[in-house]
Amino acid sequence: MIAGLKAGGSMAGTTGHAEGGHLLAGLHGKIHIIEDERGIPHVRAESKRDAFFAQGYLVARDRLFQIDLDHRQQLGRMAEVFGPAFLAGDRAARLFHYRGDVNAELAGIPDEVRECVGGYVDGINARIAETRADPSLLTPEYAILGITPLIWDLRELVTIRGLATSNVDDEIRRAMLAARDLLEYDNYLEPLRPAHTLTVPEGLDVHAVSKDDLGVLGDLQAPSFEQPQLASLDRAAMLSDLANQGSNAWTVAGSHTATGRPILANDPHLSIGGFSPRHVVHLTAPGLDVMGAGYPGLPGIMQGHTDRFAFGRTNFHIDQTDLYILDTKPDDPGRYYRNGEWEAFDTFEELISVKGATAETVTMHYADGRPVIADEPDKNRAVAAATVSMLPGANMRFAIVAIDLAHGWDDLLEAFKLHVSPTNLHYADVDGNIAWHAIGFTPRRKGHDGLFPVPGDGRYDWDGLVQLDEMPSIVNPEQGWIASANAYNVPASYPIKEKPLSFTWNDPYRHDRIAEVLSKQDKHSIADSIALMHDVQSLPARAFKALLPAQPTPDAQAAADMLRAWDCEIGTDSAAALLYEMFLPEIRRALHQAIIPQAAQELVPTINLSVMLDVLTNLDPRLGDQPAAKRDELMNRALAAAWAKAFELAGDDPKKWRWGDLHRVEITHPLAPVSGIAETFPAIDGGRSGGDATTVMARGLRAQHGWDVRHGASFLFAADVGDWDRSRFLLLPGQSIDPASPHYRDFYRPWLDGDMQPMDFSPAAVAASRNSELQLIPTSS
Repeated sequence: MIAGLKAGGSMAGTTGHAEGGHLLAGLHGKIHIIEDERGIPHVRAESKRDAFFAQGYLVARDRLFQIDLDHRQQLGRMAEVFGPAFLAGDRAARLFHYRGDVNAELAGIPDEVRECVGGYVDGINARIAETRADPSLLTPEYAILGITPLIWDLRELVTIRGLATSNVDDEIRRAMLAARDLLEYDNYLEPLRPAHTLTVPEGLDVHAVSKDDLGVLGDLQAPSFEQPQLASLDRAAMLSDLANQGSNAWTVAGSHTATGRPILANDPHLSIGGFSPRHVVHLTAPGLDVMGAGYPGLPGIMQGHTDRFAFGRTNFHIDQTDLYILDTKPDDPGRYYRNGEWEAFDTFEELISVKGATAETVTMHYADGRPVIADEPDKNRAVAAATVSMLPGANMRFAIVAIDLAHGWDDLLEAFKLHVSPTNLHYADVDGNIAWHAIGFTPRRKGHDGLFPVPGDGRYDWDGLVQLDEMPSIVNPEQGWIASANAYNVPASYPIKEKPLSFTWNDPYRHDRIAEVLSKQDKHSIADSIALMHDVQSLPARAFKALLPAQPTPDAQAAADMLRAWDCEIGTDSAAALLYEMFLPEIRRALHQAIIPQAAQELVPTINLSVMLDVLTNLDPRLGDQPAAKRDELMNRALAAAWAKAFELAGDDPKKWRWGDLHRVEITHPLAPVSGIAETFPAIDGGRSGGDATTVMARGLRAQHGWDVRHGASFLFAADVGDWDRSRFLLLPGQSIDPASPHYRDFYRPWLDGDMQPMDFSPAAVAASRNSELQLIPTSS
């Protein structure tokens, strides 16, 4: 039997309590855990595998309902507990399950990595066994909903794949714009970086492309339910949040720090308002000493440090998905045309249990391993999604553990080969080295650039993947620091034209502000990193301020005066920041109406912020014969509307306006509308915030849905490389999602205040911050 296959799916053995500890099945040796005053567990295990067992056990202890709900969604098992409205979403999720040889996939994973991930799965199951023996250990959602947690299986971590980083919506939009002869307007919504000419692939009938070609992807993106009490699971809202997410990271060489040691800082920007997307743990065992934050339900630590090096990550951009338009055989829709032949679709059937209804059998088709997402047999046409996540070897759920087990840069280069997701990986070690590597599966395309759907007849098939040693990287740069913030950051030396990675990147404002600050500091410190993480200087605000009309209209005068006197800080207590945030949607709306023709407005519903500033600064010809006058007209109109909106929302005394009064941080249970949940899981609210999506302290919002903080850095850390106890971190709102826990919201106020906490690492520091202890004991002891 392949090592690790026993690690999931079985609840064999006993679970209980012994004197001073927990008896757990699946554990190989004793584990001692010290939990500090901030709720962070420091694990001391006898083996690496058992250390990750402890991580699984502890994340299930603190976040069981969170990981259980997420696991159900990924497995396509929501309908069995929530009813028929989830059936379409379950089918869509299962369509992106791996259909290849799971045993072969497991055999291809390094033994030690596979064993540690198996330990993580066993740890989760050990906690679930405890809750089955004593249901009072479950958080109240289970009793309210009448459900029990799923047992985990290691094989599922190979099967669950999902759609990789995707631009399929963009591909459809561009084809539809081309059909209307309006392709030039695509750049206003999604500017291409680096600059690139859009060219419709030969053989693509753009007039046949429509939003219907997204097929079942709509079931992943839109609500798959009808019950209003579950509306907070709205996938469309989740997708909107995802589009605004990002992260910051920087690494500073010791030659540029106050201590002579490198500093690495990282703050992943993810959704804010529901469950925290990070859980912190410290794992030690012979040959392992790693501390940081992981995604609940994903084995390993994603951001943190070992005893040798610190590592952080932000989202890099790789176009990892393409749509293929297939011709199906007129008299046999079970076949599609490829490479001169009619090939049969691979077909799989699965039975989906449905609460309150008869189980349903769903049929799923694949074209050369690509899920068929839409099918129009009456038009002899189908659409398949090619995504790197469905390729053999794309086992992302094992990659983080591989990184944690590394002892240095050379080990990491091997671990990166497992890493599917596009990532800027930052590194700094105790020997003084700093480095960055772009990692993630990158398809080699033939004959096209990935920006449109392409015919699926074989001529546009991928030609394997770009190898890791071909990807961009930097080691010990002369300037002494490296920064990434989701903007285009491919080094000039990389042959981007020969090996394109992506043409869509975030706007550069956060990156440029980080670079501005770091380039002015001769001796950077941990305090400087903490200050930079909470920096709210807005580069777009500076640009708009420079465009204020010299002679505003009377109804725009007061707004122009306030912004002209402003320091461009999106501060919590800033009146001008509030006015500016009212101004942004108004100028965006006014400019959109002025330059986007009616025929394109459905497909180009808004204008990208950097494009908007470019249009106004450089006086785009579409502003008319007198572009400067037109710009002033638009600015005046937006300023007047923003002033009126501020009066409406913040009161009639501008001296009392405060951005933080609107921009609040409220955290609620994702199922709060379900009867009994909100009463049991009180909202964590009252906190005021500064910042917006463009500031380094990213506190993004969706203005059309209110002004609350919707995304940002719920976890932040700054590592003093080599003197690890001087490192600092924050975690919003706390380690646990159980309101009965003292760590349900204990980080809420420190997070709002930017009061980063010690990241205790050495045995002495851990002992000094000890709050409680826990023993995990194998049932065989």
